[in-house]
Amino acid sequence: MENRSDTHNSDPNSVGPPSALTYLDPHYWDERFSSEEHYEWFKDYSHFQHLIKSNIKTSSSVLELGCGNSQLCEELYKDKIVDITCIDLCSVAVEKMLDRLLSKGYKEIKVVQADMLDLPFNSESFDVVIEKGTMDVLFVDAGDPWNPRPETVSKVMATLDGVHRVLKPDGIFISITFGQPHFRRPLFKDPKYSWSMEYNTFGDGFHYFFYILRKGKRCNDEKENEKCKDPSISLYQDELEGEDYLFRTRFDDDED
Repeated sequence: MENRSDTHNSDPNSVGPPSALTYLDPHYWDERFSSEEHYEWFKDYSHFQHLIKSNIKTSSSVLELGCGNSQLCEELYKDKIVDITCIDLCSVAVEKMLDRLLSKGYKEIKVVQADMLDLPFNSESFDVVIEKGTMDVLFVDAGDPWNPRPETVSKVMATLDGVHRVLKPDGIFISITFGQPHFRRPLFKDPKYSWSMEYNTFGDGFHYFFYILRKGKRCNDEKENEKCKDPSISLYQDELEGEDYLFRTRFDDDED
């Protein structure tokens, strides 16, 4: 899965599903990707391009989790990052992405049908793993965000285990998300992972989070906490576009 594009479905009046829980249904994505050409979650590339350029070298091998029909891989390619592998669980999304990339001449970008909970790649294969809104789907039925359901935690940890495994010793994991540091830190900072955690924010009235986890760079938690002061939890939705509000609404409901 990957903010609103100008080409959301063939119907300009189309809206998202009635509940974020719908995102857990594979048939929903099959049907959606069959007709939808492009959709961006959590702002388009221009809003965080400066963060990409300061953290990803053009020589890096990159794995994108849950490409959907996003243009993220194309934007990376335009910025001279060409060694890219995209995965998605939905076969329809994979087929359409392959067709789109080939039609634009982006033959070097690889697209594979795969589950991010069980990555089919060798250990230490990539310099960078990136996801944009994909892991947020795992949290739609998490319940209390301060104490998510064990089933949710299990899926998130399976994803993080795989990411940590396929990253090279000095690789980085970039997660672009709604997820506040209050809720992501206990997962990202599990003692079994060797990565450090830092983050930036982008957006105007509402903050989206750009996490950077650097493998092999874990340091004293106290020093790291000094670098990353958590912002207050924002409940404003003025800046949310397209279906982003569904994730935000779900979060707010759990807070009540």
